[in-house]
Amino acid sequence: MKIPETINTYCPKCRRYTEHKVTLYKKGKDRALAAGARRHERELHGYGGQKYPLQRKKSKTTQKQTLKLVCKECSYAIHREGIRLKKLEITR
Repeated sequence: MKIPETINTYCPKCRRYTEHKVTLYKKGKDRALAAGARRHERELHGYGGQKYPLQRKKSKTTQKQTLKLVCKECSYAIHREGIRLKKLEITR
């Protein structure tokens, strides 16, 4: 699916329609010392095995792509949840 690199959409900070720069959202690196990560690591030690079953058969063939829209006037970023697609192309 092709998406233009600039989209004219509503900015909640400017409270009007402005041009937004479009990029693909990427997840940041996990913090190893976060409370949830420490708890999960603790539960994997000793007897009792995995906290939840490991997924072996993948059912989905595509992923939902999230778009990151950054306002060109105030630099406010919003996320727009995308649809399922195999390939996303940001065009000029």
